[in-house]
Order: sequence, then structure tokens, then C-alpha cells
Amino acid sequence: MIHLLIVGVLVIVATLGLGLLLTQTNILPLQASQQAITIDWLFNIHFWFIAFFVALICVVIVYSLVVFRRKAGEKGDGVYMHGNQRLEIFWTVVPIGIVLWMAVIGGQTLSDVERRDPQAITVDVFASQWSWRFQYEVTTEEGVRTAVASDVLVLPRNQQALLRLHSQDVIHSFFVPEFRVKQDILPGGEEYVRELRITPNTNGTYQVQCAEICGQGHYSMLAQVQVVDGSEFTGWLTEQAADCNLTDVECGQRWAETFGCLGCHTTDGTAKIGPTWLGLAGHNVELTDGSTVIADTNYLLTAIVDPNAQIVAGFQPNVMPQNFDELLSEEQINQIVAFIESLGN
Repeated sequence: MIHLLIVGVLVIVATLGLGLLLTQTNILPLQASQQAITIDWLFNIHFWFIAFFVALICVVIVYSLVVFRRKAGEKGDGVYMHGNQRLEIFWTVVPIGIVLWMAVIGGQTLSDVERRDPQAITVDVFASQWSWRFQYEVTTEEGVRTAVASDVLVLPRNQQALLRLHSQDVIHSFFVPEFRVKQDILPGGEEYVRELRITPNTNGTYQVQCAEICGQGHYSMLAQVQVVDGSEFTGWLTEQAADCNLTDVECGQRWAETFGCLGCHTTDGTAKIGPTWLGLAGHNVELTDGSTVIADTNYLLTAIVDPNAQIVAGFQPNVMPQNFDELLSEEQINQIVAFIESLGN
């Protein structure tokens, strides 16, 4: 009995030490959403269970090795134990009860995380190799509904956001560690659109990551998330809904950033998934079929709306989305070309 008492005390002490170490140190990133608070509560329960079972196993093993080791002069076998019905019932029923309880609180946590707020704002998230685009619907003062696209996900603090996740090519996964929630994004059309609800609670800048290996440029599939006050969000959305009143080159740069072009093309001369735009316009381009063309305005327009028509030597076909003529207006495409041409030298 004395051994059980000592082991019990040691297990409690070890559990408290390990449990406090796991729950009080900064293992997880900042809690930046209401969902993160709920999920971290469940994490902490798991941490305490982990601490208890690690302590139970390690203390019993170490105590047995030290206290019941063979002493000097001992040569006989130890005492054998065979069968203990009460113990077997205990270690069968208790783990089953724990598993069932964990299943119940896991279900309750999932229900809390996915609870719908009727006042939630809706953001359509478009994932493609290897960029993110976020689209908001805005109703203007004239009552016209228009879509605002951005390469930055801007969310108001303390208001639930319903993210409708679309993939334009392969399987991706939306993940912001500070929000804790993650959702796979499937290609295949409207019936495969997935939803994710987030209620940010802390202003700041975070990062969207793709948590699914989605191809050669997966590592660079990142986007910025900005959580701001509600009034600041409204002002930003109004500003974005306005026409682009900048020069054609500046508007072209804005569209190139918004629609993820700069995820594959650089403007500093370094090669990425696609050819760099620096020094491209007006220069000879060698194609995969061995021919050479001049990167004039017509070539650049064709490269945007029909990217497989003339593949540059050293690069792969079917990498660039084939539907930019649907996503972009003719004016926006011309402005992107103007931006590329501004980088000609």
C-alpha cells in the first residue's frame, strides 16, 4: 500500500509539473479569434490528459526500476501475479468513458466553432496556384451590387466572417494559425465550395498559408490578413469599390497584385514559376518550339488571355489559369499590359 501511495503522489506532482509546462508556455501562437479561444480550451484539456498519462507511465516504470530492482544477493524469481478482474474492469471502463466524454466535448466545441451569426459578412476566397484572391460584394449608393477583389484579406474585428472557399485548379487548404481554424478547398465547381467561419477579436496583421502541398510554388502561396476596427473596414471597402482613378500603369500594378499575377511573375528580373516581367516588353522571347517572337503588345495580350498559345522556353504549359479573360475586364487587361510595358527596360 505504501508503494501505491508514493506512486500516486509522484504521479500527481509530475502531472501538475508537466501540465503547467504545456499549458502555461507559449506553445501556440496568439489567440486572434473567438474560435481560437474555444479550440485552445479543448487543446488544454488534451494537454492535461497527456500530462497525466505520461506521468502515470513514466513514474510507474521509473519507480519500479529503482525500488524493485534486484538487490545484491537476491537470486530467486519475483512474485508472479495472474489475473485481477477488478483491475481489468477498471482499465477497460475508465478509458472508454474518457473517450466518450472527449467525443462529446469535441462535438460541442465543433458546434461552437461553426455557430452561425446572421450578421456575418461574406467573403469569397479564390485559391489558385499559387495565390489568394478575396472578393467582397458591395452595394453602392445607387443600389448597384459590385464585386471588390483584393489580394489582402481585410476583416472587421468582433464580426463573424463567412469565408466561401473556391479552388480554381487543385486542392488547397486555408489556414491562419492565429485563428486556429483550417479548411480544405476543393476544385470542381459550386457544389464543392466549402465554408469557414471566423470571428477575429484582435487587431493586427496575420498570414494566410496554404496547408496542402499544391505544387511547385506551394511554399509561396501566402497572403496578408488585416483585422481592423469596423469603421476602418467600412472605409477600406468603400475605397476599394471606387473606380481605379490612378494611371493605367498604376491600375495595372493594382490588378496584377489583386489577381495574383505577381505570385508567379517577378518585376526584379529573377525567374519564378513564370518569366520575369522586368525587361520583357519589346524584347525577343524564345518559345518552347524553338521559334522567337517579339514581346509586343499583342504578344502580352495573348499571353494573358491564352497563356498556352506561346510557351516561353524553360517554362511549363497549363500552369497559368486559362480564364483571365473572364476574371478581368478588357480595360483591366490593357492596364496590366501597360504595367508590364512600363517595366520594359
